[in-house]
Amino acid sequence: MAPSDIKALAMIGCGSMGGGMALLFAEQGVHVSLQDPSADRMNALLDSAKKDGLQDKLSKHDDYKSLCKSLESYSGSGAPRVFVWSLPHGSIGDTVLTGLMPLLRKGDCIVDCGNEHWENSERRMGMCYVKGIRYVGCGVSGGYQAARRGPSMCPGGDDDSLFFVLPLLEQVAATAPDNSPCVARIGTGGAGHYCKMIHNGIEHGMMSAISEAWALMARGMDMSLDDVGDEFQRWNDNGELHNTFLVSIGADICRKKNDKGNKVLPEVEDKVVQDYTGEEGTGVWSNDEAIEQHVPAPTLTAAHYLRIASGDLAQRRAIYDTLGKAHPPQKLSIQDQKAFLEDLRQAVYAASLAAYAQGLIIIDRANKSKNFNINYPNLLQIWRAGCIIRSDYINRELLLPIYKQGPFVNPLTDPTFASELKKMYPALKRVVMKAMEADQVVPSLSASLEYLKYMTSTELPTSFYEAELDYFGAHNYDRKGEDPEGKPETGRQHFEWKPA
Repeated sequence: MAPSDIKALAMIGCGSMGGGMALLFAEQGVHVSLQDPSADRMNALLDSAKKDGLQDKLSKHDDYKSLCKSLESYSGSGAPRVFVWSLPHGSIGDTVLTGLMPLLRKGDCIVDCGNEHWENSERRMGMCYVKGIRYVGCGVSGGYQAARRGPSMCPGGDDDSLFFVLPLLEQVAATAPDNSPCVARIGTGGAGHYCKMIHNGIEHGMMSAISEAWALMARGMDMSLDDVGDEFQRWNDNGELHNTFLVSIGADICRKKNDKGNKVLPEVEDKVVQDYTGEEGTGVWSNDEAIEQHVPAPTLTAAHYLRIASGDLAQRRAIYDTLGKAHPPQKLSIQDQKAFLEDLRQAVYAASLAAYAQGLIIIDRANKSKNFNINYPNLLQIWRAGCIIRSDYINRELLLPIYKQGPFVNPLTDPTFASELKKMYPALKRVVMKAMEADQVVPSLSASLEYLKYMTSTELPTSFYEAELDYFGAHNYDRKGEDPEGKPETGRQHFEWKPA
């Protein structure tokens, strides 16, 4: 990797992600000027820097004028200045850009490393372009731990801006098994934030499937948390889920104890609130995009609906009193526990494949309609390490060989990918059937099964659906045998089912 000529940068936003990245840049010899509305947050970060022996590499600043002046002193007069953002999504970025704009000059570079909506990124790129200011929308994955030790980074923008900033990002990105950095040019415009958004949708689908598997083992089979952790470890050590980040941390979560020697997991409430508090927009946006791009993505959507239901625990408690007592979850009836656990592993793998496929198809549809010019081998390579959806077999062994061969193909039409789903289908079906019999909650697993059923069917119940649409709305239909291409186009037939 080429060394970076960037010797100083400003970190605007010093929360868990921004703070971790600030220390990471400092470790690489870059001076980091901090700016955050919270003086306490900056002071805490300076204390952390002191513990790591990096106190001379960080400074704090109360206003943008002082911040920009500090970059002059460390980078040299006239050198392009770099501003890395780690901000909440939404209007805050506009406020920061408005405050900075009078102080920015041609050649300066903003790298937005927040989970921002891609349209906001593109709008700000336009605002900066007219002043000759570089702007890169860079999704960052891996959580706050990875932000400190090396995240997966997903940058999008024009070639000049990416050429300028990539050497700096390569210094701090996660390193894949072949020692290459998990950062690369993803595409133009808002491609970086768009792909990170869909990454998070895939993440939610995988996380839901793994959580459902945990519940089937711990609650449906009465397995101890240590035994569940051992099972997750088995999945992570060998086979198709080898070195899958969410599986590996699942093993750790099952085993972890607090300072009193008690397991932590039983204390955790079943309440995901990020969609209510507005901390995370990517799950909502990825589902919006699935609908906008006309891509069926039930694994991702079912996971999101589970999150939403989870967040409003008060509502679930009220409904339980009127409805839930009628069908409480039962223990699973299993004759061969070892065989069922292997089925469960394969079911989670199948749901993970479905989530990946759905996400990639959304990205491809958007790539065509929004002209992102996405580099798919680069995208898959940045998911090899440092990111939440890291999964060695899925990424490196299965998907990368497909997309290194040429243009994008629908994973479901690729013989290798399809054969994997075909092999896992019986196990997924057995798991879902057992869960349904016992009223266990498996939305993403069951949605993945239905997805495989209707995406492989040429005789859906929607012929009746289409007839009803034509009956009351005169929406037209195609007559069987007269639609050889089967494209999503309006039919040419109408029947007067009932005269007006």
